[in-house]
Amino acid sequence: MMEEMNQEVVELTNLEVGDIVTGQVTKVEEKQVLVNIGYKSDGIVPISELSSLHIEKASEVVSEGQTLELKVTKIEDDAVILSKRAVDAEKAWDDLENKYQAGEVFDAEIKDVVKGGLVVDVGVRGFIPASLVEAYFVEDFSDYKGKTLSLKVAELDKEKNRVILSHRAVVEQEQQQSKKKTMESLKVGSVLEGTVQRITDFGAFVDIGGIDGLVHISQLSHEHVTKPSDVIKEGEQVKVKVLGVDTDNERISLSIKETLPGPWDRVTEQLKVGDVIEGTVRRLVTFGAFVEVMPGVEGLVHISQISNKHIKTPQEELSVGQQVKVKVLDINKEDQRISLSIRELLEEEDQGDFREYQQKEESTGFSLGDMIGDQLNKLK
Repeated sequence: MMEEMNQEVVELTNLEVGDIVTGQVTKVEEKQVLVNIGYKSDGIVPISELSSLHIEKASEVVSEGQTLELKVTKIEDDAVILSKRAVDAEKAWDDLENKYQAGEVFDAEIKDVVKGGLVVDVGVRGFIPASLVEAYFVEDFSDYKGKTLSLKVAELDKEKNRVILSHRAVVEQEQQQSKKKTMESLKVGSVLEGTVQRITDFGAFVDIGGIDGLVHISQLSHEHVTKPSDVIKEGEQVKVKVLGVDTDNERISLSIKETLPGPWDRVTEQLKVGDVIEGTVRRLVTFGAFVEVMPGVEGLVHISQISNKHIKTPQEELSVGQQVKVKVLDINKEDQRISLSIRELLEEEDQGDFREYQQKEESTGFSLGDMIGDQLNKLK
C-alpha cells in the first residue's frame, strides 16, 4: 500500500499539461474553486473553466466536498490551473456523437433564453434555434428558462464547436407515432369526437386524436352545401363517422352527415300522397328531373310527368335551379324514393279553366254552339 501511495505522489509531482486528474473540492470562492488533487498544493479551477456556459458564481456549478474530474491546463511554480469544462467537453462530444448517430432522445434543462433560441448545457454549449423549439410558432420564450425539454441532436460540428439541438423533432416523432397508433385503431363505421382544424373549398379537416381526416363537402350535411364555412367553423367540436381508412397514404375519410338524423326520417311526417308542394329542380337527366322538396330530400318527376304535351328532353320545359310546383304521387321511405308530377297539376289547371268557362257560359244563357248556329243561319 505504501508503494502505491508513493507511486501516486511521484505521478502528481510530475504533472504535465493535458493530464487528467481527480480531486475533491475544498473551497468554493466566487470566481474560482480550490481542489485537492493530491499535489503539494490545491489545484485552481477558474470560474471560466467550470462550465461551457457563462456563470456569475462558482457555487452555481459545484459545491464543497464534490469530486471532480479535471484537466491540467497550466502549471506555474506551485500553482496548477485545472479545467472541468475541458473534461466535460471531451466526454460530451463523444456522447453527443453517439446520440446523433442513434437518433437518441435525451433531457436537458434550459439554462438561458437568448435572441433566436434557447441555450442548454450538455457538457458543451448546446443551442436550440427558435424554429426547432416547438412544432408551432412561439412568440415569447421567457417561460422556458429552467424548464426541462426532451431533445435530439440536429447538427454537430466539433471544429466549429457547434451543437444544434431540437425539441421539435421529438414532438413530431411523438406525433407520428401517435398518428400511426390512431390509424391502426380506426375502424370503418366508428363514430368519434373531433375538432375542426381547417376549412377548404372542398370540405373540412377534422382532428380525431392527433390525426386529421377529411369530411368532404358532400358529407357535411344532408342539405345541399355550397360553402363549407356556411355550416361549420374552425375549432368546432363535431361528431364524425369513419367512412374509409387508407393506411398507406395516411388518409381518412369522415362524415358528419352520417351522424345526423336523416331527412328521410321526417318525410312521412311532413308529406303524403296528393300533397302539392313547391320544390327546386336540382338535376336534369334523360328520364326526368330530380326536384328537392325538403332539405336533403329529392323526388323524381318522370319525363312523362313534366308536361301535358309530348317532350323529348326535360330541358325543353325545365332548368336547374328553377322553382316548380309538384304533386306527390307516391312515397317509398324504405327505398328513399318519391314520385312527383307537374303534368297532373297542369291538367287540373286546364280542367279548372274549362269548368270556369262552363260556369260563365251557363250564366250568360247561351253557348258557343248557339253563337255558331246563329252565324250559320245568317249565311243561309
